[in-house]
Amino acid sequence: MGDWGFLSKLLDKVQSHSTVVGKVWMTVLFIFRIMVLGVGVEKVWGDEQSKMICNTKQPGCKNVCYNQAFPISHVRFWVLQIIFVSTPTLVYLGHVLHVVHQETKLREKLQHSVNKQGLKVPKYTSERGEVFILGAIFYNYVCSLLMKATLEAAFILAQYFLYGFVMTHQIECEGPPCPFKVECYVSRPTEKSIFIIFMLVVACVSLFLNVLEIFYLVCARAGKRRSLVPDMVHKHHMKESGEHY
Repeated sequence: MGDWGFLSKLLDKVQSHSTVVGKVWMTVLFIFRIMVLGVGVEKVWGDEQSKMICNTKQPGCKNVCYNQAFPISHVRFWVLQIIFVSTPTLVYLGHVLHVVHQETKLREKLQHSVNKQGLKVPKYTSERGEVFILGAIFYNYVCSLLMKATLEAAFILAQYFLYGFVMTHQIECEGPPCPFKVECYVSRPTEKSIFIIFMLVVACVSLFLNVLEIFYLVCARAGKRRSLVPDMVHKHHMKESGEHY
């Protein structure tokens, strides 16, 4: 498995531009997926093919059985899952960094401009570099969450249809070059089943956090709109009373 350092640094930058739920999702991704995958899972699956024993010594038969039972290794499958699920977040990060760069240039232009009338005012960032999740950033964030939730659910279903959720100790296969219906036995099936279930639970937690964050953002946005309505009504009444006076 490759070095996760570059991906970790990129995802770490998203923390400052995410909600509280998004920070929790990032922690789950780093600790319970990337670290566990790098420290424990890869070692457990290191002998996946070499330690598999079949009741025939026909050359090439064990490779055929392994390919039928595991079209893709569990480790590589989970690596792809992490990369695909992280991609929408990286797209969101790219958009945020672009907005921050544009508004930094706009702020510099406002400082050096004598006549500031007609110039746009930064609305997505503060002078301290804080990013406000509204407007285009809000829609980009929600779209990234929807995409992450969809990909997460798709990988969970794919894992079920490819392998199931438990590693069986015996697999059967037939076809050339196997001379007959061959039985093969997988090494450490119980230990592998524990990791499979663990990664499945973490994927479900990640999916739940994505859905929860969508509801959190939508409810927060709806709450802000409801709070703006009384202010607008109050200003309207004040204006009418002033004109009447």
